[in-house]
Amino acid sequence: MYNGIGLQTARGSGTNGYVQRNLSLVRHTKDKVNYKSEEEIKKLDAEMARPPNEEILAHERKRKVELKCMEMQELMEDQGYTDEEIDRKVSTFRKMLMEKEGVSEKLVDRDSSGRPM
Repeated sequence: MYNGIGLQTARGSGTNGYVQRNLSLVRHTKDKVNYKSEEEIKKLDAEMARPPNEEILAHERKRKVELKCMEMQELMEDQGYTDEEIDRKVSTFRKMLMEKEGVSEKLVDRDSSGRPM
């Protein structure tokens, strides 16, 4: 039985019990179309055009800064600088890029699952 239609069991009926829709049924009523009001359309548009997440944008800026620092570090290693010189110059370069990009290095307090508190 499917949605209250059909036999309880196909046993003894001479059929396999498969229930089909009647495709030859002609409906005399049209399906009613529910149009959205202007307020609902504006609300949906506002949900679609939400501002970007600032944490994600800041993370991308930090990634770009770190990429430039890594490139500089590899270049200096190829040129034969010492590790102390490389660390010192890369850290000053990183600070300069962070100020230029407007990225802060302040740490946000997070709970045990990594969400900001």
